[in-house]
Amino acid sequence: MGANAQTSVPTFTAGEVLTAANMNISAGTGVPVFATTVTRDAAFGGTGEKTLAEGQVCYVEGTGLQTYNGTSWITWGTRNGVIQVKSALKTTPFTTTSSTFVDVTDVSVSITPTNASNQIFVICTGMYSCTSATDAGRLNLVRGSTNIAQTTTGGSGNQSVGAFTANGSNGDNFAITVLDSPSTTSATTYKLQAARLGTSTLGIGRYAVDANYPTVTTITVMEVTP
Repeated sequence: MGANAQTSVPTFTAGEVLTAANMNISAGTGVPVFATTVTRDAAFGGTGEKTLAEGQVCYVEGTGLQTYNGTSWITWGTRNGVIQVKSALKTTPFTTTSSTFVDVTDVSVSITPTNASNQIFVICTGMYSCTSATDAGRLNLVRGSTNIAQTTTGGSGNQSVGAFTANGSNGDNFAITVLDSPSTTSATTYKLQAARLGTSTLGIGRYAVDANYPTVTTITVMEVTP
């Protein structure tokens, strides 16, 4: 917590004797400074505290100057743009023989939105292949355990991406993009899942069965203002 961080925005009543401590706090309430959004939210509306209303301005350490618009806090200088970017790069192949979706190791990334009204733009790219041309690979993009880019008419075959690869020596590229609304300011994890359709082995991060020909897999998330 910085030297200027506070946990209260006080008000005073008629006839109240003001102490030096009162005056020191009052002097800092022009633009109150908070260590986190948690202390910011707790500072308004309690006994002897100011009521939070449209037009209130504050500063959150590590985030910047914010204004309350009557519904949520808006960070200055970040409207209609990218606020933060997180990315993960996997440089080794992943294989599975599971017929149900399993997490692809290391193709996941966590982001903590600064505002619950902001959205997360997700991009996941790579290559996959099966050991048999008669089998297919299936991919699924999720937030935690929630499907965020999945079809709705395929019954148990719903997925983000699915295809029969040409054969064991030729894979297919894939790219999944989606604009998600997690509606939270808690840490949120986005990840790729994979499953096979058939009896062969599905490989992520390779364009052929031969492990000597790996490819990279990436997942990138960007917090954007709506």
